[in-house]
Amino acid sequence: MNIANELTTIIPAKNEARLIPYLLTSLMLQDAPGISRMKVYVADAQSTDGTPEVVHGYSEWMNVEVIPGGRPSHGRNAGARLASTPYLLFLDADMRLTDVTLIRRAVALMKSRQLHCVTTNIACPEGKFWDRTLYRGNNLMQHFSRLGRPFSTGMFMLFDKRRFDQLGGFHEQVHFAEDFLLSQKVSPRRFGIVKGSIATTDRRFRLMSHGKLAGLFLKTALNSWNHSYFLRDHKYWQTEA
Repeated sequence: MNIANELTTIIPAKNEARLIPYLLTSLMLQDAPGISRMKVYVADAQSTDGTPEVVHGYSEWMNVEVIPGGRPSHGRNAGARLASTPYLLFLDADMRLTDVTLIRRAVALMKSRQLHCVTTNIACPEGKFWDRTLYRGNNLMQHFSRLGRPFSTGMFMLFDKRRFDQLGGFHEQVHFAEDFLLSQKVSPRRFGIVKGSIATTDRRFRLMSHGKLAGLFLKTALNSWNHSYFLRDHKYWQTEA
């Protein structure tokens, strides 16, 4: 398996100059054959902190390109339109891959079981007790979702491109949880969770309280069938750096 022929990675970013080097470095260290030639699109939403320049600095070691972005859904779809590989990997800019085998194993799982979407667990190793607890709850919900309507976050979302295109990609009019909405369209039989985890920071909890984020997550789950809920502005992105 030459991963460069199989996979395109897409990362939406805005003002991520401090954190995106951890992600790009962890991508470089993945053990999948051809990883240095795998196309990586960073969809930049008019960053003012030098994010594009930081990303360009990695072009000596990886096949990375900065493209115009916007909200995460716009950036992810922009990268997907440029991709010609059978699989797409969507990552958030503030996480990192701590297991060098993760991408290789995720693609192998996708191919062996003919899945449409694969995700993994989320860890917050540098977070406090409640940070780690809430992410464990998120992981539990992902596993239970395989019994009904699949749930994956955009932190790590591997998609079959043909199915992604058939589903229309990420909904660009919703204000948040576009990853949640898209993954729910996947058949439970075509949804998988690869063993292991990715690492993220506690930034979301520092920007919003644990109670607010937990409440927003609960409301989102309860409104899964209420399309108008996602079209309203819940001020989620106003909290982001």
